[in-house]
Amino acid sequence: MKRAAGKLRVTVALLALVAGVLVPAAQSAQALTGDSFDPGYIISDATFSNATSMSESQIQGFLVRMEPTCPGANGVTCLRYYSDASFSRAASPSGQCGAYNGAASEMASTIIFKVAQACQVNPQVLLATLQKEQGLITASSPSPAAYRSAMGYGCPDTAPCDAQYYGFYNQVYKAAWQMREYIVHPSSWRYHVGSVAILYKPNAPLCAAPVVNIRSAATAALYNYTPYQPNSAALANLSGTGDECSSYGNRNFWVYFNNWFGSPVGPVNPLGSIDVLEALPGSVHIGGWAFDPDSRDPSQIAVYLNGVGTTFTANNPRPDVDTAFGGVGANHGYDVTVPVAAAGPQQVCVYALNIGPGTNTLINCIALTVRGGSPFGSVDGIVATGGSVTVSGWTLDPDTASPTAVHIYVDSSGVAYTADQPRSDIASVYPGYGANHGFNFTLPISPGPHTVCAYGINTVGLGSNVQLGCKAVIVASGSPIGVLDSVSVAPGTITASGWVYDPDTAASIAVHIYSDSSGIAFIADKSRPDVGAVYGVGSNHGYTETFAATPGTHSVCSYGIDTVAPGANNQLGCRRVTAMSGSPVGAADVISGTAGLVTTGGWVFDPDTAAPGQIRIDIDGATSLVAADQARSDIASAYPAYGANHGFSATAPGTAGSHRVCVYGVNSGPGADSLLGCKTLTL
Repeated sequence: MKRAAGKLRVTVALLALVAGVLVPAAQSAQALTGDSFDPGYIISDATFSNATSMSESQIQGFLVRMEPTCPGANGVTCLRYYSDASFSRAASPSGQCGAYNGAASEMASTIIFKVAQACQVNPQVLLATLQKEQGLITASSPSPAAYRSAMGYGCPDTAPCDAQYYGFYNQVYKAAWQMREYIVHPSSWRYHVGSVAILYKPNAPLCAAPVVNIRSAATAALYNYTPYQPNSAALANLSGTGDECSSYGNRNFWVYFNNWFGSPVGPVNPLGSIDVLEALPGSVHIGGWAFDPDSRDPSQIAVYLNGVGTTFTANNPRPDVDTAFGGVGANHGYDVTVPVAAAGPQQVCVYALNIGPGTNTLINCIALTVRGGSPFGSVDGIVATGGSVTVSGWTLDPDTASPTAVHIYVDSSGVAYTADQPRSDIASVYPGYGANHGFNFTLPISPGPHTVCAYGINTVGLGSNVQLGCKAVIVASGSPIGVLDSVSVAPGTITASGWVYDPDTAASIAVHIYSDSSGIAFIADKSRPDVGAVYGVGSNHGYTETFAATPGTHSVCSYGIDTVAPGANNQLGCRRVTAMSGSPVGAADVISGTAGLVTTGGWVFDPDTAAPGQIRIDIDGATSLVAADQARSDIASAYPAYGANHGFSATAPGTAGSHRVCVYGVNSGPGADSLLGCKTLTL
């Protein structure tokens, strides 16, 4: 089985005759050339496993035609008359072969047929192997040794054949079992689908071992059985010998199979898959892969929607396809969106288009429905408060995934909006349309009874505008409406910001801001265009007011003051804040002395104020005050609320001797003076 088989045993005229009898499509010996030998694809998996390619009688007829005279000059009959005892075998536990029922004597053709059925191996593979290994198909006077090791099974290159596998029946069964084993457990063997280095000739270190991209499990099985590939010299002389690096086993198998039965790979049709198919608004989204084994280049697909086709190139990266099919190339994916002619049922068919020999392959046909027609949706809420009404809901047009127009009417007056706000619940129910189909809009509305309606507007495809919902509301005038947006503190101050308006007037109104029980009146007349855009009451309704604050925690509240009846003052919000306060913070960076002089430097500020503070310099109990008002950009960066002017640098005279020098930050407001540093100096 692992041998470098000899030169091709062939009679050209006879081979051409047999090929014509059995397989009309077979090539003649003259037509076959080594240029068409593909070391990575000697035989297809489908051909290898076609156990029904020949009946028992067809096998016998083939043997008769291959050696019609059968002289048996050496006393040993040719294969057409040969018979052997067989014995029963149970089915293989791992699935290599099924059960075989033995007999006291069986014709060679019967054994070949029964083994082919039991092991699901093409009988043509067995016939070509019998010729490749021992020349038994055309031998007129074969030797007993040829029958004894008919399939070359158990015959390694480096030792004699193993006697436990002798016998024609034993050889045919074990060879078929072994070939199936290579396919059932590919990872257990050297040669497998993918890139593998394969020798030209055994025991020939000077001969090369080119890498072959094996593309079928059946081809890998042939290499595991006979682990050599033909070189160019062997392929240049298909019926003879090559050079010192030539081997012939797999070449001869390929030649015999081609000339007797036709191409062992057959028409190589493209392969493919539909991995994604979904209906989108007005279109169909299709994704998958397709390739033709004849080429590593990207191939084309044709997508038919209700009989109308469009071609695309399958050239997206799909490294998983390359891995799964053993080096066919990575760029064979497709992901396309095809518009539909009209909404409704669609028959989607995808074809992989052929390259070279073979025909186009229908990957699959699948029916689905593409939505279309008028918009639909819902009004979730219509709420009138003060001088405005808020309408919320969702709508989409089945002809497009884009946001749809929605018109909101108060009585006979309408305003156009776009329903483009995110609604994850809608995306979950209608995944092809996305989330941006919600609306939540506030319109100005006058006091009194009104009818408020929302309409989905048809803008794409067939359909018409659709009323989503209506509600009768009564709008009363009332108290001020507004918000306390923020309350912030700064040294010695508190700032409150927000907006307020009275639904009974477009004029700016008063706002009162209280810190604890102390209130200050302001007018909310600062520009707030966002308020005007939402409520339609103009922009001058904002307030941002700053007032003095004592240190400590305060409750800050703002009130909209009702100025036009009916209504009442309305609390807009409250916040609890702590005003900045405490003892001075700082550092004496320098306390040093020279003859007759004491020098100090550093920085200090009081949390109660952003104004510059003072330091007190104490030299042996004698004190002096110095302003801490020099610029210190580093202090401004660290304490931006207090600014830069908090540095100090001062000198004082001193007598010779030892002195205790201390620097204090002088407190302002609550707190106490802070010691910034002390040092004993000797002048």
